[in-house]
Amino acid sequence: MMSITAGQSQGRGLEVRSIDYVPLNERHGKVSHIGPLWFMSNAQIATLAVGLISITTGGNLIWSLIAIAVGTLVGTLFMAAHSSQGPQLGLPQMIQSRPQFGYIGALLVWLFAYLQYAGFNIFNTVLAGQALQGSVHAGTGSLWIGVVTIVAFAVALFGYDLIHGFERYLTYLTIAMLVLLTVTALIHLQMPVGAFNLGGFQLVPFLGQLGVAAGYQISWAIYVSDYSRYLPPSSAHGTFRWTFWGSALGGIWVMFIGAFIAAAAGKNFDTIGSIKATADKLFPGFGSIALFIAALGLVSVTALNMYGGSLTLISSLDSLRRIKPTLKLRVITILITAAISLVFANLASADFLANFNDFLLLVLYFFIPWTAVNLTDYFIVRKGHYAIAEIFKPAGIYGRWGWPGIAAYLVGFIAMVPFFSAGTLFVGPVAAAMNGADISLFIGLPVSAGLYWLLTRTIDVAAETQLAQAQAAELETAASKHILP
Repeated sequence: MMSITAGQSQGRGLEVRSIDYVPLNERHGKVSHIGPLWFMSNAQIATLAVGLISITTGGNLIWSLIAIAVGTLVGTLFMAAHSSQGPQLGLPQMIQSRPQFGYIGALLVWLFAYLQYAGFNIFNTVLAGQALQGSVHAGTGSLWIGVVTIVAFAVALFGYDLIHGFERYLTYLTIAMLVLLTVTALIHLQMPVGAFNLGGFQLVPFLGQLGVAAGYQISWAIYVSDYSRYLPPSSAHGTFRWTFWGSALGGIWVMFIGAFIAAAAGKNFDTIGSIKATADKLFPGFGSIALFIAALGLVSVTALNMYGGSLTLISSLDSLRRIKPTLKLRVITILITAAISLVFANLASADFLANFNDFLLLVLYFFIPWTAVNLTDYFIVRKGHYAIAEIFKPAGIYGRWGWPGIAAYLVGFIAMVPFFSAGTLFVGPVAAAMNGADISLFIGLPVSAGLYWLLTRTIDVAAETQLAQAQAAELETAASKHILP
């Protein structure tokens, strides 16, 4: 057995647990709280920019809106399916990769997960700094980047319950702002000729927008169980519904606003400037209010990234050498993640951000085959039955290397490469032939899922289930005493 530092119970101070299993006697919260959390995660400036793809590549507004809606709904199906794993397993999302990839093999995806957490935080803090500077008309970008980082660090450090509460109350404020911004866009923005012409369909912009919207939603998959793992196991179905509709509605709404603003602005679109200019059309000063509320949304997402980055770092360290997942380790790993985003956000130039955006798109590609493998294993192969204690054992039944998962992942990723379209960094031959349209998502998902299913036909799921049942009582007792197997 491996003991960890005991601490305050959940909700009474700093969160103590990290990658360890949450016992049933600590499960708490309302499943309905999942909805506001994922609504707010999407109802922010970075999501707005996702709605510009079709417009900036020559598509008209109506088909851009259709592509956004379809892509978001498709991608959110996968994300919400991951969310339902949290209450059932009581584990953070990325630690659940060990049954598919192995105790050490899971490092393959954890590396890219951490790059995504840290990378997105660079963008989030820069945007939040710009939004706050444009809102209060004082201070420097570096000052506000520091403020955003400190506040997000505090929220992430207190952990699960504070994150849920912060997102829940911020939802009311954000909805009010979005309603007013939507009314402004509909009434005051001048749309170009043909914006609502259904006969103006263009395949390349449509597919590009659909793929990016779906991929953006799937990119949340590495987070979702982190924020549902304290819920009772009976919450699994409700978790799916609240995650799906919260995330989908937030994403579609904000991407729609982005598409409207981009269509009206044309080549003059600027993320912060265009939002402020649009909001000020309702009444003078509303632009500053909208930017301030939007900045709070970016702070909340930055906190989510710090929290998830910490869990991924701890998981990675534990795979290399067994460690005690203490509160001190949580503090250190959150601090490391915060420091990385703070330093690089202050160093970021306009050219750097443009190129780094393409780099992050490449990083996102690494999670398409992962989500296919993980969901196929959970819903089709093992049907949600895992020997959780074995996940924390280097010599456990899941092994050090999960070759079926690794093989399915790599084959799926390779199959996607010709379809990649990552700006200036790389465009695959098929994507180039399609004028940059990226449909790699719809290649990687079925290839990885199908191959993993074929390679795992010999797994003795019944034996694993029996082992899980035999270890269940001991697992609950050990976890309640803050002990891992």
